[in-house]
Amino acid sequence: MKQLRYTLFISTALLLASCNKWLDVQPRSQVEDTELFETENGYKEALAGVYSSMVSSKTYAKEMTYGFIGVLGQEWDFYYAAQYDDAAAYKYEASFPTSTLRNIWSNSYSGIANVNNLIAHIDDNQNLFSPDNHDIIKGEAYALRAFLHFDLLRCFGVSYAVNPNQPSIPYCTALSYRVFPQLTVHEVAEAVVQDLLTAEALLKESDPIVTGREIQENTDNGYLYNRQLHLNYYAVKALQARVYMWMGEYDKALAAANVVISSEQFPWATVGNLQAGYDRSMVTEQLFALNNLTLKADVADQFFSDDSQYSFAVTRDRLLGYFENATQDYRYTFLFKSGSATHASNRYLMKYDEPSGSNTYYKYKMPLIRVSEMYLIKSEVEYRQGNNDAAEATLNRLRVARNLPAITDFPTDFELALLHEYRREFLGEGQLFFFYKRLNRPAILYSDVEAVNEKVYTFPLPITETESAQREPNK
Repeated sequence: MKQLRYTLFISTALLLASCNKWLDVQPRSQVEDTELFETENGYKEALAGVYSSMVSSKTYAKEMTYGFIGVLGQEWDFYYAAQYDDAAAYKYEASFPTSTLRNIWSNSYSGIANVNNLIAHIDDNQNLFSPDNHDIIKGEAYALRAFLHFDLLRCFGVSYAVNPNQPSIPYCTALSYRVFPQLTVHEVAEAVVQDLLTAEALLKESDPIVTGREIQENTDNGYLYNRQLHLNYYAVKALQARVYMWMGEYDKALAAANVVISSEQFPWATVGNLQAGYDRSMVTEQLFALNNLTLKADVADQFFSDDSQYSFAVTRDRLLGYFENATQDYRYTFLFKSGSATHASNRYLMKYDEPSGSNTYYKYKMPLIRVSEMYLIKSEVEYRQGNNDAAEATLNRLRVARNLPAITDFPTDFELALLHEYRREFLGEGQLFFFYKRLNRPAILYSDVEAVNEKVYTFPLPITETESAQREPNK
């Protein structure tokens, strides 16, 4: 109950506020705050509250994965409701896109506020903590602050390749009345990097996923049992790779991706588990995932095979195009179901369906970072370094894992080949649109809109933010 009260007194006050209004809360919240940070469990609850806040249909449980961002990436022929029509046409000023973007902004900064409050207190009384837990909790907090700010940057900042000096978003580092300045794209990216370096230093010597410390399900009440549900050390390295790619710092991106790959901690999903329906979200490959206990109910009508009017779906022909007619691809074979009756030609993603079997390890997971992205990053960097043989070999490791033949003729347009892999691999996970944006591709496949000319890659700042803080234009 203490954790629930904490989440409510912060988040309710923040619903329509940004970081310049964070202390607009009731005086009693100071008492709750003091109680929360009296014990180690209080810090755990505070951190869990941030992770839980990300399991929202307004952000990562829908709109930042298969919903709004998926529609922007033109992943679907059909989508859940007609309200997405404006998003598909990139009409961000329309009612639904406006409210969706406002929710992404406010929910993300709400999570950042909670993280900042935790960081502000965690060094006050370190003797509260069991061995390693102080550094683990603090490291995850810095990583979460970086993760949330970076996704806000990917949404509301121009692509780094376009103009790193364009004003973007504030980077909020404290729970404070003061108005945090609007930083440039470069300044925000550098702040993200610094937070990730802090997180890396804290987790490298303490995280069981690195140290090899054996954790039982009942150890510390199971707090460290499933590190993939936390921003663990390897998730931090993967996020570094993602950020460095955004910044065009390819050598650093490759180094970070190689740390993850060489760890061999995240094996490919097996054909046996895929075929049996045990591992539809490829849990073994997930570096960081959210634990959505209501996932089954949440997606029941989102990918419903009997009514395409109210479901996210692609046609059979379009899906075959995605997979270049390679129907032996495990993702094509095992992760889609056919519609029925008048919708028999539709295909519905099964990635978020309830898995078969009783093993809860495979249930409730919504992936935010998977190891396959590290192979794609590594391959792209090798290509940019002029090492086509290495790039091809790295890409083939992913292709073979998905039951595709290894390519032997290097693609004439390697960026386009990577784009197709991102579409196949991360369908419904929210990464494709940002891949387009990072490369500043002139158009998005299956859309007639000229993406660069129309500036569709950068979302407008919420009106409440521009009015209250007098922000500079972000695009």
